[in-house]
Order: sequence, then structure tokens, then C-alpha cells
Amino acid sequence: MAEILKHAVPKAEVAASLDQVRETVAGVIADVRERGDAAVRAYSEKFDKWSPDSFRLSAEDVEKIVASVPQQVIDDITFVQEQVRTFARHQLDSMGEFEVETLPGVRLGQKHIPVQAAGAYIPGGRYPLTASAHMTIVTAKVAGVPRVVACTPPIHGEIPAATVAAMHLAGADEIWLLGGVQAVAAMAVGTDTMEPVNLIAGPGNAYVAEAKRQLFGEIGIDLFAGPTEILVLADDRADPFVCAVDLLSQAEHGPDSPAVLITTSHEVAEQTIAEVERLLPGMPTRDFAEPAWRNHGQVHVVGSVDELYELADAFAFEHVEVLTAEPRLALERMTQYGALFLGEGTCVSFGDKVIGTNHVLPTRGAARYTGGLWVGKYLKTVTYQEVTDTASQALLGRLCGRASRVELFEGHARSGDVRAARAAGDALPWNEA
Repeated sequence: MAEILKHAVPKAEVAASLDQVRETVAGVIADVRERGDAAVRAYSEKFDKWSPDSFRLSAEDVEKIVASVPQQVIDDITFVQEQVRTFARHQLDSMGEFEVETLPGVRLGQKHIPVQAAGAYIPGGRYPLTASAHMTIVTAKVAGVPRVVACTPPIHGEIPAATVAAMHLAGADEIWLLGGVQAVAAMAVGTDTMEPVNLIAGPGNAYVAEAKRQLFGEIGIDLFAGPTEILVLADDRADPFVCAVDLLSQAEHGPDSPAVLITTSHEVAEQTIAEVERLLPGMPTRDFAEPAWRNHGQVHVVGSVDELYELADAFAFEHVEVLTAEPRLALERMTQYGALFLGEGTCVSFGDKVIGTNHVLPTRGAARYTGGLWVGKYLKTVTYQEVTDTASQALLGRLCGRASRVELFEGHARSGDVRAARAAGDALPWNEA
């Protein structure tokens, strides 16, 4: 049994706070459906104090903004995007198309078709998340998406130049300075000035996540995303200082970001708590990290490595950092996580910012049934069939007739009967008249 040294707030409190979010989001989406651009402009003015002549940046606007970004920032963006692009290309290469002949003249095939228009939401607000542009836009372009619409909000009424540069360098076809639910709704349902997309990807706050949830089905989405999560797994060899630093690295995402430690060592647990309390007062992002740790931080002490991995799988967290003597053991023992970060030399922040794997990952237990954003999310895997051999047409036609009548699908059966009749002269008793 695990001993809990630090608890999070009850889940009921978290669920209650989402009710108002759902109601607000539903109202905004309905308004954008009805009033289009007028509603988008009204919400942008209300929430972002932003109402330019056009929310879409022209090519000249983009060129001017990118030119204002320091060269070192451009170089770093270019380097990181190449890491993301390389990994996405390897993912694409792993997805095979094929055609096989299963019976004489019966050819079955599979191919991958990119969605024709994708929306990329790049969060702004407090943080200009340039890395989200890499993850959503670069990956879509590697998949072959011909039209990528990228939206990001202004930050305190200012253009986030580095984010715009990242969107442009990633290959976005349209760049819009527009954020929040109004951006997601505009991309999903379309307006007079924005054509709708087929799929929307990218992280965001609770309102953005809820907008994607409500619009799912009308459009595709990457996944249902909630607050950023980190789970640190540590044995008695782990450094409590490293544990604390890495827990806080994700807690700073927002006041509702869970940061959890599971360890086999009482000493590591207690010292990690002490290190967090020592480091928090000096963090520039304390106003987010402190409530996240206070309300959503947890520390569990377990009796063995077996219990460590069992409890970790039960959390099914987005990021799992493994600070143990044998970190690669997690690859064998764990089945429910968004991404693993193995060993002290590999921090979650690498995945967030620079290493090349995608940082759009499942939260709120979604790792039980899905992985994160990847090149395959932008592809539709479709099949095709062709039967050219008359003997096979007759065989399948007769079989289809029998199988369909077992299920009382007479129309299906007759369709099969016709193939058998055309191929082999079988009678059609139901067509004698």
C-alpha cells in the first residue's frame, strides 16, 4: 500500500469548476455559428483587447515580423523544427501502404491520405509557446496537409513575434492573430473570412480544450487535452533537488497543473517536498507554480519498484520522468503514459521544447486509450478493394448471399447474387418476374 505524504484537492472540486467553462464555451461557439466574423471580433475585443482590421497576417506582415526577431532565436527555432521534422518523417516512414492479392483476382489495399485542411492552435496568453507551432504545423506538413491554418492570440495587445516566426518557418499557409474559443470555433465552423478546416490540433487552456471537445465530430481533433501533468518516479538513488526542479518545471504551466512524485524512499519524498518549498519563493513563475503544487501536487511512497510502476500506470499521466537505477525498465513495465523520459539526463522540458518528439500529449487519464499527436493523426488510413477474377466473383457472391441472409439483409444478399449470376450464370429466383 502506498503512503501519501501530500494530497491533492478532491476531484469533485476540479469537476465543479469545469461546469462554468462548458457553459461559456457553448455560448461562444453558438454565437460564432450565427454571427461569424462579427462574433469573432467581439470576443477578441472582450478577451484579448485585440481588434485589428484583419486578424489574418499578410505575407508582408509576416516578413516584417520575422525580420524583427533576433537571429539567434531564428536559428534556435530552425534547429528545433528540424528535430521535430526528422522524428515525424521517421514516423511517416513507419506507416506502410500496401496492396495484396488474397484470392485469385481479389486485390485489397491500404493507403494514407492527408486531411485537406488542418487548424493549428498555438497558445499565447502569458507564455508565447513557440514550441507548439513546431509540434502542430511541422508535423502536419510532413504528413502532406496542403492547407494549415495557424492561430495564436496577441499577448497583452502585442504581436508575439517569435511565435509568428515559428509558425511561418514551420510552414503555415495562413497565420491569424486570434486566440481562445473564438479562434477554435472560427477554424471549425468557418466565417466569411476563414474557410473551415477538417481537424484542429494543439494545446490550450481549459476553454480551448472544452471548445475542441464540443466541436469533436463536426471536425477531428488531436486529442482531449487538459492541464499539463508530470509524474516523477524515483528510487532511493534519485536526487531530491532534481525531483523538485522537474516537478516545478511543469507546475509553472498553470495553477491547475498536477505534479506528482512516486518514490520507494521516505527520505527522497521528504527531501523533495522540502526542496520544492525552498525553491518556490524564488521562482519568477511562482504565481502559477505555487497553487499548482499546493492544490494538485502529490507525493506517494511505495514499498517496491513493482508498486512504483503499478501506481504509475494507474495515474496514466501525460509526462512520466523515470529517475531510477534502471530507467529503461519502465519501457517493459508501463503501458499507460503519454511520453516517457528515461534517466536523470532526460528531463520533460527537453520533450516540451527541443528534443523532437511531440509535446501534444494525452492528459486526464486519456493515456489509457491514446498516445499523443503524431504524423498519423493528420492522415486518414483508407482501404480499397477490387475483384477481377470471375471465379472469385462467383465465390464471393454466393458467400455474400448466404452470409447476408443469416443476418436478414436481403438487399445485401441480392447484390452478391447478381455478381454470382454475372460471373457464373447462377439463377436469380427473386428476379424471375
